[in-house]
Amino acid sequence: MKLAVVVLSLAAAVLALGSPAAAKAAKEDPKECEVCVKVLEDVEALLDSDEKSSKVSIEEALGTHCARKDLSAKEKKMCYNMEPIKKSVSHPFSLRMPKKKVCQRLKKDNPDICEIKFPVKVAKEAKPEDVSKLRVKQLKQILNDRGVECKGCVEKADFVKKVLDTQHLEF
Repeated sequence: MKLAVVVLSLAAAVLALGSPAAAKAAKEDPKECEVCVKVLEDVEALLDSDEKSSKVSIEEALGTHCARKDLSAKEKKMCYNMEPIKKSVSHPFSLRMPKKKVCQRLKKDNPDICEIKFPVKVAKEAKPEDVSKLRVKQLKQILNDRGVECKGCVEKADFVKKVLDTQHLEF
């Protein structure tokens, strides 16, 4: 009897780990929606505690935030994407939904919302071992942010070498 309970418990645990929900949670990108979340946190910082449930105040704060001159290029792009859907932003925001959930909901209106990510930064004194741990996609993005083309780069080692050769360039 006890053996049957143990076997059933183990079977349930294996099924739970192999479920699509568990696979999706393990596959989720930690940097997904990072720019969107930062913009929404900055907008929240502009609001008083009693204004956080007012849709009009949220829309005005979003406009104020996006009008700032010191925004990064990625934040400006996020503001450009959020401007036409201000009402879609303000409704879940006013209900105090978590920022990441708001961004994932906005993704339905504009799929680019969660695709905007901050650039990968590499320290100037980065060692080849550190750079070689990055994915090829990240290496390509670093080179693109630096304005460098990697002609003839086929292998990962080619991209790593080019990133190291162009370390002196700023983003």
